[in-house]
Amino acid sequence: MDILVEPIAKSLNIKNEQVINTLKLLEEGNTVPFIARYRKEVTHGLDEEQIVFIQKEYAYQQNLKQRKEDVLRLIEKQGKLTDKIVEDINKCTKLSQVDDIYRPYQQKKKTRAAIALALGLGPLADKICSCPKFFDVNKECAKYINENVENVDKAIKLSQDIIAERISDDAKLRWKIMDSITKYGKIITKAKKDHSDDKKVYKMYYDHSEPVNKIANHRIMAIDRAEKEKVINVSFDYDIDYFKRYALRGITRDRDTACLSYIEEAVDDGLKRLLFPSVEREIRNNLSARAQERSIEIFSLNLEKLLLQPPIANKMILGFDPAFRTGCKLAVVDSTGKLVKIDVIYPHPPVNKVAEAQAKLVKLCKEYPIKIIAIGNGTASRESESFVAKTIKDNGLDVLYTLVSEAGASVYSASELARQEFPDLTVEKRSAISIARRLIDPLAELIKIDPKSIGVGQYQHDLPDKQLSERLDFAILKCVNRVGVDVNTASMELLMHVAGLNKANAKEIVEYRNEHGRFDNRNQLKKVKKMGDKTFEQCAGFLRIHDGSEPLDQTGIHPESYDLAKKLLSSYTLEDLSKIDIKQCAKELGSDEYTINDIVNILKEPGRDYREQFDGPILRSDILEISDLKVGDKLQGVVRNVTDFGAFIDIGLHEDGLAHISRLSTKRINHPSEVVNVNDIVDVYVADIDLEREKVQLSLVKV
Repeated sequence: MDILVEPIAKSLNIKNEQVINTLKLLEEGNTVPFIARYRKEVTHGLDEEQIVFIQKEYAYQQNLKQRKEDVLRLIEKQGKLTDKIVEDINKCTKLSQVDDIYRPYQQKKKTRAAIALALGLGPLADKICSCPKFFDVNKECAKYINENVENVDKAIKLSQDIIAERISDDAKLRWKIMDSITKYGKIITKAKKDHSDDKKVYKMYYDHSEPVNKIANHRIMAIDRAEKEKVINVSFDYDIDYFKRYALRGITRDRDTACLSYIEEAVDDGLKRLLFPSVEREIRNNLSARAQERSIEIFSLNLEKLLLQPPIANKMILGFDPAFRTGCKLAVVDSTGKLVKIDVIYPHPPVNKVAEAQAKLVKLCKEYPIKIIAIGNGTASRESESFVAKTIKDNGLDVLYTLVSEAGASVYSASELARQEFPDLTVEKRSAISIARRLIDPLAELIKIDPKSIGVGQYQHDLPDKQLSERLDFAILKCVNRVGVDVNTASMELLMHVAGLNKANAKEIVEYRNEHGRFDNRNQLKKVKKMGDKTFEQCAGFLRIHDGSEPLDQTGIHPESYDLAKKLLSSYTLEDLSKIDIKQCAKELGSDEYTINDIVNILKEPGRDYREQFDGPILRSDILEISDLKVGDKLQGVVRNVTDFGAFIDIGLHEDGLAHISRLSTKRINHPSEVVNVNDIVDVYVADIDLEREKVQLSLVKV
């Protein structure tokens, strides 16, 4: 195990012991959230990301080890294994490197070289590559001429095919070319003659050149998409002649030979026909994989921030789903998310019943204690914002409004889950309810929607579906378990993301709750079907029970640590807890510092929501027009999306403004996420205004 563990520990800059302990915990069936939260003393405080890295990297190292063993066995079976090959393979750190070394020994069926070898031309290729000073071509080739090899020219050509493939299969030459193109080559894009890019989406790539080692991930994604849509051709620019000379020297060792012209032709063919295209494909694949992986990470990070936005507690919300022709749907929901009232108004064209719509909105705001109107940010959102702001102002309403991302609301509204919850409502009315609930408890509402429909990524439709789904599911898992779940109110969709639970467990919990009433304590969970000891151990600390018989059940303290927590409470007042010596206390209680520290922090603020540390929504009462702005204005905005090239920030206009990465900090940064995250509330300055296109460029740095 140590051979596999060491590279992982080195990558994370941690001790081998931490990796080994983590792997043992995973092997025992412990979930990632449980290990990160309740086994810190074993892992020495590793977080979820590090644990998952260890899990995936160990699996990769196991595959690498197995592949090395397989390749060595296969080469040995051919009687061609040498100490040098064994040494080279053992040095490999990637599966692709092992495969590159194995390439010359791999059985090939239909290549030109394979056909030539089958015809017995291998010795002639060897003779040519031995670089003889004298070479009688007719004499040397005569012994190979037969009904399949008609003449001398055919014999030479077939031998050159063998040499060309040897050039292509040379692992070290392949690595040399790949490394050189990656470090010093350029990627070139040219527009195709008859492309269909009417809106000039890819205009910057019509004639573009950029160093391979400097190309940004979002530009790789754009190039890949433009090529897929047949708008551009993509190629590489590098010193081809240098590699020809380098490959030629690899055979001739600068010796004079009568076979030089044959070798030169074979080298040229091997590079142009086989090696260069193969290396270029691999570099493109590596660039795409890197860009896709980064895009998935950005999507995941943005999703986490969106899910972790603080809930608005103890407020009645009016959900406002904007539309033109079909009218704006209104949904009043109480502080628990329960629907109270549903209605429709038509303040926009083509119906234009403005006065009637205003009267209905005022009546709802006065009839119910509505404090906030949540307006979906889709079609007709800014027109609806103007209408709401004017209604508030004209009628002196004590109400604020905010724009809420409605991405995925229509997906949820048309789902089986929504139909079960609101069978008598239309899709649009369900959408208004979802918009309102996104303020009351964003996590509980957004969890119902496929995360790929939430729309906080870049080039998400170009990403590998399996990898994206796995990563987003993990982001949800992290968020749900960091926040915790009220077992007496949580939906099945929310419960199934709790550590240790699955769809079947979650369903059983809901059915038990429906049959027996609310849970009074965590131990009652053991009575639920399919709730074994291991499952209970994994999920118990993340399931909360408020107003139950055991006060600690409403905290993140695990039942296994209740005795410790009660000893602390009996020994210290809440005021004294913030002053205790954690190390000494752990020693006295026979525990560890991590567990004691976590318990102390929870006891000091037992009801604190993990999400309280993040920014809530910006609440407004008036509208902002682009004509109101001038360059240099300072505004407050909320970050709606973070990409490789910058952040899109909602300042209250029809379109979000873009703060380019170069305008996010006075210091050099590698990525916008170093400065901002989705849902951050930020002070921004207007850097540029394009009235014709109704676009605003923003800056976090004073203009």
